Amino acid sequence: MTSTLPTFQALACDDPGVYRTLLESTKAIPWRIDWTTMRFTYIGPQIEELLGWSPSSWLTVNDWADRIHEEDREKTVAFCVAQSQRGVDHEADYRALTRHGDHVWIRDVVHVVRRPDGSVDSLVGFMFDITARKQAEDKILQLQRELEVLSYRDSLTGIANRRMFDTVYAVEWAKACETGEALSLVIIDIDYFKQYNDHYGHVHGDECLRRVAQAMEAGASLPGELCARLGGEEFVLLLPATGQQAALDKAERCRKLLKQKEIPHARSGVGRLVTVSMGVGTIVPGPKDDPNVFLDRIDRRLYQAKSAGRDRICDAEA
Repeated sequence: MTSTLPTFQALACDDPGVYRTLLESTKAIPWRIDWTTMRFTYIGPQIEELLGWSPSSWLTVNDWADRIHEEDREKTVAFCVAQSQRGVDHEADYRALTRHGDHVWIRDVVHVVRRPDGSVDSLVGFMFDITARKQAEDKILQLQRELEVLSYRDSLTGIANRRMFDTVYAVEWAKACETGEALSLVIIDIDYFKQYNDHYGHVHGDECLRRVAQAMEAGASLPGELCARLGGEEFVLLLPATGQQAALDKAERCRKLLKQKEIPHARSGVGRLVTVSMGVGTIVPGPKDDPNVFLDRIDRRLYQAKSAGRDRICDAEA
């Protein structure tokens, strides 16, 4: 197959206006800056449609810099100047200000033209409107952030899930080891929840879980405290920088908040309302302590509370 490139080159050489016609018929905005004077020797007329600034108003690189969003200006100018001085072709994404005070995302693709002796003669390039692409990227990032938040939230109750607890617990354990502060846990289980589901049905059971979660989360409301659903009808409070008595007070507060909700439970073995049993523990972790062992210890206290009659708090192993 015969190449059409030589024919195109010949045409362009015979008629330099061909280049201008081609450049000005694209959405990309061509430009040229003389390196010695730092003045624009050309900028495509498309710039006025995109930004509102007439081509004749683009005189020097200062006009270009002044029309970059102030949050992007310093880093963009510094990057482009440094790369140009080194004679390196480069690209820069930034927000360009429009004449009407809005902004458009621009990708500037810059080519450094050198003289035979290697010195910089000029800069030529194209500006591309990438606003739609940036908006799409921002939307994807927003969705990713929302998905990340959802991945750490229990879909039924809206509080933190086991994954969030495991993540934060590891961080707070390490922090307590470093600072020497106490760390407390409260593990909570709804009493006779199977009987609740059997009697009222799973729809009411889900609503019960949500209301219990609300009470527990309200009880752990200080900055840094975390209420999470471990699974099923079991919850946990993670209480950094909290001593034993403060943790017990926090657990008792949660029980009172739940009692105030007055959730009926006709099949409970300890009364006519929904209640919870709790295991509480406090530790100042050292290098030889294991967070999983401590968690298991509090879990055993929970089951001691249940074995002792439910609707109570256990803070010491038998």
